[in-house]
Amino acid sequence: MKRRLRAAGRTLREIKMIAKGLLSTDHPVQVHIIPMRRCNLSCAYCNEYDDFSAPVPIEEMYRRIDKLAALGTTLVTISGGETLLHPQLDDIIRRIRSHGMLSGLITNGYLLTPQRIQQLNDAGLDHLQISIDNVQPDDVSMKSLKVLDKKLQWLKEYAEFHVNINSVIGAGVKNQWDAVTIGKRAVEIGFTSTVGIIHDGSGQLRPLTEEAQQVFREMKRLGKRSYARFNDFQNNIAQGKPNRWRCRAGSRYLYVCEDGLVHYCSQQRGYPAIPLADYTLADIRREFLTEKSCAPNCTISCVHQTSLVDFWRAPQGLDSHKVFRPAPAVSELVQIQPQNEESVMAD
Repeated sequence: MKRRLRAAGRTLREIKMIAKGLLSTDHPVQVHIIPMRRCNLSCAYCNEYDDFSAPVPIEEMYRRIDKLAALGTTLVTISGGETLLHPQLDDIIRRIRSHGMLSGLITNGYLLTPQRIQQLNDAGLDHLQISIDNVQPDDVSMKSLKVLDKKLQWLKEYAEFHVNINSVIGAGVKNQWDAVTIGKRAVEIGFTSTVGIIHDGSGQLRPLTEEAQQVFREMKRLGKRSYARFNDFQNNIAQGKPNRWRCRAGSRYLYVCEDGLVHYCSQQRGYPAIPLADYTLADIRREFLTEKSCAPNCTISCVHQTSLVDFWRAPQGLDSHKVFRPAPAVSELVQIQPQNEESVMAD
């Protein structure tokens, strides 16, 4: 009953988020914020971590969250690095929730225990995503179903928040069909699942092999009831085709790095690179109308989905300037949900 009540309240707040986004374009819909760049793993495809950075001090995180609330943000997703390494993560979540914003968390899951899950419940977490890349660990990724399945069972038993499981397909993945195994296991337990296409260090498409495209189609079949099936960009990405869309990064979607700078996304760090403390409504309005040159071949699903609310309005025409990086990374793509899931909100 407690889980159902929390899910109902979460759904209501998500509906309000969508309504607010439709009524006004002068606020961020979703923000990814980084309190911890260090990670306890070193996945070969990832360019979003290091092995030495200290956590952002809690008082500074409070200031950044308060600023996001002042800008009218509706969803804040905590990312990294490995987020569970931050010693005051629960306080960060509580600060987000104190402003009425939805709270999300992305983790590799290694540090989850029944006690840690209960602490996340108590902090008021709304959504958690775990990345699982293969069935058996290999030299590309240690985030395997073999290692993490026990964590999933603990989450099923104790978590009062929505749980999503993310896996990857594409270049560098040894067994493309592992994504299907992981997706089926997530749905069997009662979670949602996403699969992501490996992209390069600027978030640009790396074309799929025929086998990977078969896996993609199977994941789409599994996810026939999910929100993500309405995003036509997914099919084009899988087929290596460009998309025509209006990227609202820097406006409706913000990526705030550990240094407190606002970037378009995790793969476009370097622009606009304005301190969050100095970010204003004028910046939001400028970036809303700025055409991003990297958009046609972008695979960053969180930006696509956040921008979807505004696909029908405000044609873009202002020029953009981009900073590209060559290292590979990953983004989520297709969402799969079980029949009895109360709420879906993929990051």
